[in-house]
Formats: sequence, C-alpha cells, structure tokens
Amino acid sequence: MDLTGKHVLIVGAGVSGFAAAEIAHKYGAAVTLSDAKAEKDLPFDFAPLRQMGAELVFGPQDASLLAGKDMVIVAPAVPVRIPLVQAAYAKGIRVLSEVELAQELAQSPIYAITGTNGKTTTTTLLGRLLATKFGQAKTGVGGNIGTALSLVADKIGADGAIAAEISSFQMEATLHFHPHVAAVLNVTPDHIIRHGSMEAYQAMKERVFAQMGAGDVVVLNYDDARVRGMQARVPAGARVCYFSRTQALDEGMVLDGDMLTLRWDGQSIPFVTVDELGIKGPHNVENAMAAIAVAYFAGCDPQAMQPVLKKFVGVEHRIEYFAKVDGVKYYNDSKATNTDSAIKALETFPGHIVLIAGGDDKKTDLTAFMQKVVERVDALILIGDASLRFRDAAAEAGFPEDQIYAAGYSMPQAVQFAHAIAMAGQVVLLSPACASFDMYTDMAHRGRDFKRLVCALPGKVELPEDLVEKDGGHA
Repeated sequence: MDLTGKHVLIVGAGVSGFAAAEIAHKYGAAVTLSDAKAEKDLPFDFAPLRQMGAELVFGPQDASLLAGKDMVIVAPAVPVRIPLVQAAYAKGIRVLSEVELAQELAQSPIYAITGTNGKTTTTTLLGRLLATKFGQAKTGVGGNIGTALSLVADKIGADGAIAAEISSFQMEATLHFHPHVAAVLNVTPDHIIRHGSMEAYQAMKERVFAQMGAGDVVVLNYDDARVRGMQARVPAGARVCYFSRTQALDEGMVLDGDMLTLRWDGQSIPFVTVDELGIKGPHNVENAMAAIAVAYFAGCDPQAMQPVLKKFVGVEHRIEYFAKVDGVKYYNDSKATNTDSAIKALETFPGHIVLIAGGDDKKTDLTAFMQKVVERVDALILIGDASLRFRDAAAEAGFPEDQIYAAGYSMPQAVQFAHAIAMAGQVVLLSPACASFDMYTDMAHRGRDFKRLVCALPGKVELPEDLVEKDGGHA
C-alpha cells in the first residue's frame, strides 16, 4: 500500500485508531483523527499524535471532514452506518478497517480466528504454536486482542506469521481481508444491537474467509450448525477442514478416544490427550482443536506442538484462577461478555458457585443462561445496567430470590458480598454475561479491578505459584 502524500481520515480514537494514525504517518500520509466524543471524555493521551503532526478533531462529525481526503479508516467501535462513513461511501472515497490496512501492509501470512466465544484463548494458543516454526521474534499476535493488527503486521515484516483475533466489528468496513488459514469457532447470539440481526452478525463472521481461494484452508466447527453450514459459502479452491468434539469424522480434527487427532489426506496424526491439554473444559478442547488445525496448515510440526499444548493453561480474564481467600477459590471470567460464554464458564464447575454477573446489557435471551444458573449457582450477585432484568429472569427461572444480591454499580460491593457469602467448597466466579461499558472502559479493566479488590480482602489470601513467580504476587 502506497500512502505517500495521501490524506487519510481516521474515524474513532482508541487502540485501532491510534495504530492506524501511527502507521499512516509512518508511510507518508497526512493524518486526521476524528472522534465523536470530546477529548476530555476520552481516556487517552493524544500528545504523541500531535507531536507527529496529526490533525485532531473532536465532537460532532460532519461531511466537511471528508474534504480533500483520499481514504477513510474506520475503528472497530464505529458502525459504518454513521452519517460520516455513509457520506464517504457516497463520495466514492475508499473506506477500510484497520484490519484491512494491516492486510495490505502484511508481508507474512495471516492466520485468523473468529467466532462468538473462545477467540482470545484460541488466538493466544495459536501464536505459541506458530512460534514453534517461525520463532518468537517472527510470530505476531494481534487484532481484537492486545495490539492492533496493523502494528503487528508492520513489526513482523517478511518471513514470519501473524495470529489474528478477528471480531465482527472489525469486519464491517472490511472487504478484502485474506488470511491464509481462517477458523470460525462458533456463532451464537451477540452484538445484535450493533448489527441489527443474527443473520447480519453471522455475515460479518463469514467475511473472514470471503476472499480466500486456492491453497487456503477454512477451519469450521462441525458441532455448531450455523458454522457447519458455512461450507456452502467457502470460495472455490479453498479447502474446508472441520473440527468436532462429538463426531468421528472421516476427515478433520477429531477425538480418537481421548486423543486430539487430525485426519487429513489419508493420515491420522495424534497430538495430545484431553487430560494432557493444559486448558480445561469441553469448550477448550474445541479451542485447542481449532488452533492445532490452523497451526498444522501453517506448516507447524505436530511433535513440536505437543509441549505447547500441554503447558498452555489459558489467558487472563477467561476462567482465570487467580486467588484463594480463606479457602475459597476466585475466578476471573470478565471476558464472558455474552450468555453463551458465561454458560461455558458455569459448566466448568460441578456447582456451588457464587456468581457475579451483569453489566452493560446486550438484551439477549436469558432463558438458557438462567437455567444453568439454577443448576450450578448457590448465590447470585448482580451489578450494572442489567441487574433488574437479570434479577427478574433469575426469579422467573426458579432461582431463590433470597439468594440474589444487588450490588448496583459497585464492584467493591459485589466483592464484599461474595467474601461474606462464600464458604469452603464453593467458588466465586465473575462471569458477567454482559459487556463492561456501563462501569468500565473494557472487559480487561473490569477483570483487573475485580482481581485487585479480591486480593485486597482481609483474611488469608493465597495466589497460584505461577502468579507469584510472574509478577511478585500482584494480580
């Protein structure tokens, strides 16, 4: 991509907006960054952008921002339906996402992971598997996880590999994204308010493989009916590799007994058993299957992958065991921003859960989630905007109303409730089934605040040995 002398408008501040501004400037563009919020309402330091000469425009966004612009780059948080972006389309100005910018910059192949749940765990594991072939220095991990994908692509350069977590938001303004291998983990109701319908949400997920072709591989979850049906829309020339935890497929990633096994091109390649996997739970068996398949098609050696699969124990904010207080284990599952993900967390434990849930309500159906709450949860602590709706749904499902606690918009109050309620034999689980934006900047902010508060509780606080070794005991 030649940006020399181009005038680029970036819509939306944040991680992706900053990255797009930095990359566009590096490659010779004149940069304007616009955000609909006032600068004082944004939790960012804009000094670096000013120092590099970017024009910053905050507040109302009208079509005058498009004057003289050659390109508009849209941050994931910005819907393409806003008038400014629609005006750009109408004027014939190219509109693209930061992910598409990364694609055009990338000199190394991109290996993409998408789906409603499990993306971060799978992408992180994939990055470690890719490093067995490409080396740590030449393996990048980014996208909807940590570092913006354009920065990763620029850093890795040629002769490497990029593991990319891709969200539906990132695909809205993306038309030409072309990974070498792409996996779709699952599709369940989420982000319907943003996309308008389940069908539109699924269509965004399918864009991840829409430009693939000969020599490319699409990895699909056979056990998810929506994902299984995507085979019909995989472009000609690209191969489909299914993975299944429940079916003995003739070809694909399967369980042969309890051995994760790839059956492909007449071979049967064993990796590790379910018990040997470092990540636990049925959903993580599926995540590992997807990561293994993608890494194999990237050229990774199965034997070299085995130690990684055994040692990898998961990621922060995803059913993360981080402390024991007075004999009660505490788990941070802040990344469970929808009911399906929270259900998977509840299924990880045999029961006796003190659950903290709620937050920025996505208005998804609560029936299945509350059925699982009734089965597994001893006490329900509710926070945020969703509290009243969650309380009503829990009561309607038959959960004892005297075991529902309202903590309002206070995570400290929620933690105090949990500490007072939980006894030996129970676990405390933060698995909100909601977004975080009513109380926090993002789910990571929520998760870290929860951990901070728990680790400051009175009583005997014990941390897992790996945490103590990693950061001196600070959760």
